[in-house]
Amino acid sequence: MPKAKRNPRVLIVTPEVTYLPDRMGNFSRYLTAKAGGLADVSAALVSALFNEGADVYVALPDYRSIFHDRLAPFLEREQWAIRNVMPDDRVHLAEDRAFFYLNRVYSAYGGENTKLSLAFQREVINNIVPRVRPDLIHCNDWMTGLIPAMSRQMGVPCLFTIHNIHTVKATLAHIEDRGIDAAYFWQHLFYEKFSASYEEAWESNPVDFLASGVFAAHFVNTVSPRFLEEIVEGRHGFVEGPIRQELTNKFYAGCGTGILNAPDPSFNPAKDPEIHRNYTAQDHSAGKRENKRHLQEVLGLIPDEQAPLFFWPSRLDPIQKGCQLLAEAFYGIISDHWDMNLQVVFVANGDYQQIFRDIVNHHGFQQRVAVCDFSEKMEHLAYAAADFILMPSLFEPCGLPQMIAPIYGALPVAHDTGGIHDTIVHLDAGRDTGNGFLFNTYDSAGLYWAITQAVAFFKLPEAEKTRQITRIMQQSAATFNHANTARRYIDLYEKMLERPLIN
Repeated sequence: MPKAKRNPRVLIVTPEVTYLPDRMGNFSRYLTAKAGGLADVSAALVSALFNEGADVYVALPDYRSIFHDRLAPFLEREQWAIRNVMPDDRVHLAEDRAFFYLNRVYSAYGGENTKLSLAFQREVINNIVPRVRPDLIHCNDWMTGLIPAMSRQMGVPCLFTIHNIHTVKATLAHIEDRGIDAAYFWQHLFYEKFSASYEEAWESNPVDFLASGVFAAHFVNTVSPRFLEEIVEGRHGFVEGPIRQELTNKFYAGCGTGILNAPDPSFNPAKDPEIHRNYTAQDHSAGKRENKRHLQEVLGLIPDEQAPLFFWPSRLDPIQKGCQLLAEAFYGIISDHWDMNLQVVFVANGDYQQIFRDIVNHHGFQQRVAVCDFSEKMEHLAYAAADFILMPSLFEPCGLPQMIAPIYGALPVAHDTGGIHDTIVHLDAGRDTGNGFLFNTYDSAGLYWAITQAVAFFKLPEAEKTRQITRIMQQSAATFNHANTARRYIDLYEKMLERPLIN
């Protein structure tokens, strides 16, 4: 009888992850280390693969301090010790003292992060890959940027995902001093300048980690299709030449694509424990009115459920998020809609927070504008109370607020760029299409125009407005979820392997 063909073995290498399936080990759900969206995407992908029966493994730094903090209540209750807590053979923790006492995923010191990256990759290359013997390796961001070169030398297909355009550099001498045999795969790395030999490159020609990951990987993806196109088109000056060039090469070779992230499943107005009243697409009108009244009461705003409420959900960063556009138009936005009691709520930290506080105090807008420090509870409540969110980003590699908001029935007012372009379509109520309000010209006048479009929608007859928001909430919940994101990755794995992931 012929032997059954085994499923391909996939190793996901990531510096961050959340919510691994319990069946991957009794304590997998406690192995949470998160700095951003990479953690959620990694966990969703692992869960989807595992639940479908794929032979999936995870390599993760052993952040003992972080894991212990999460495990402590369980350990005290069960009278266990941390040494008794071992994941099964699907979760592989890279062990090094560099991680053991770190209470965050990345260090606040730049040079320390290079050390963390090399320690992680050393353990993956020297111990985890030989133990797992994967058929495909999926690496994520600059922290894993050397592994695709090793993977290519071994002849193992490798996918490299870029979540953030950030990189570090180190020489071969420094890399090898940290225990990585770079001589084995040196010719697949990307250097500051061309080197004809290993010896020539060794001491004085730094390796670019992110560019190396792109250069060596068999396939590359960013976290939105449009953002990749914008990089190739040269629209973003902050994307350095080598990285742009290598992404362009991959794109035109048919080996580069974009796969959107998805919001955390906790963003669900029907089940969200942080909001005042839960609601669904079918009863959103009453639910949102109650949440709006509650938020107005909490923040000392004019109590008016008929007031259009705008929510700023992103950090107040003028380099990326466009808060300076809002500051320029702010007086006109509030004063031109004074009779409607238009209100704006900020739940965000950042450089421009004090500027908006000063505007509020100068013009006496305290009952119409609230500027709050970020908190998860207030963020959830604001999504549930808001009619619209403001997202005038100059660029957006993916973005999550513009996906979360319509799930809650809050429509995005946003600049047409990157991941926003891939997720938001300008609303046309007459044709039952669209889910937000987009502007193309990146200035305060463009943002003001989009806000007036949102206000015009707000003034529609209640029945028509309710019908549109019901449609948008239903479509958003069906589209912006981790199952769809994971399916895209699975399809890409199968393309790279040229065989099904599950037999």
